[in-house]
Amino acid sequence: MILTRLGSIAALTCAATYLVGFATLVTLLAPLGYGKYEVDAAAVLAFNAAHPGILTAWNSAIYLLNALSLVVLVTALSTRLPWTAPDWARVARGLGLVWATLVLGAGMISNVALERASYLYDTDPAGAAELWTILHTVELGLGGGNEIAGGAWIGCVSLAGLIGGNLSRPVAWLGLATGTAGLATIISPLGHVTGAVFGLGAIVWFLAVGVGLWSTATKSSISRGVRVDPNARLPNDPKCSTLLCPIAGRVA
Repeated sequence: MILTRLGSIAALTCAATYLVGFATLVTLLAPLGYGKYEVDAAAVLAFNAAHPGILTAWNSAIYLLNALSLVVLVTALSTRLPWTAPDWARVARGLGLVWATLVLGAGMISNVALERASYLYDTDPAGAAELWTILHTVELGLGGGNEIAGGAWIGCVSLAGLIGGNLSRPVAWLGLATGTAGLATIISPLGHVTGAVFGLGAIVWFLAVGVGLWSTATKSSISRGVRVDPNARLPNDPKCSTLLCPIAGRVA
């Protein structure tokens, strides 16, 4: 049950990083062009010089902390899905770890880009802006500018949960809708809109999964090597209305 609780905390942390990311974007970074195609590199570097640490903290929250939390959540969920959807569980685990790797890479590049551009800013502002623009493009390609990997993972986990009965239908359908929005960010004219839909949907989905995992860990008990839950139901039981439907099974 320790991993389940850690997965719950990780899911709630992911939701928190998205909330912090949206709040900072709307209140501080939108005037700089963040979230749009015409981001002003010179304005970004001027803002960073005037308010050192804010962008680094923002990048670290939305990328680094989020990615590390994702690894824990992916691992925790992968221990539940094999009971009812073993093939989908393997695919979901692979997609989740790929997404976490891309997010982590984007975060490391974003902070290094800011560091190197800031170093050049005092002596060569134009060169610093060009360097930041190039590295920022790489960052967006890895994950900041699209949600394909995230959409694929959330969609896959939700589909597996719907098939196997591990997720309640509302949470599973929310995940499928969120995953579809993430995949749709590949369409350039719709990228910003579908990206926002993905982000908002992911916040609710992460919260629901986090609460569900914590509830499951609290209700479950271990006796003679068997995980027993008095509320456990068979997969696909229509009476299952909890966020995560508890499944009884032998402890590995």
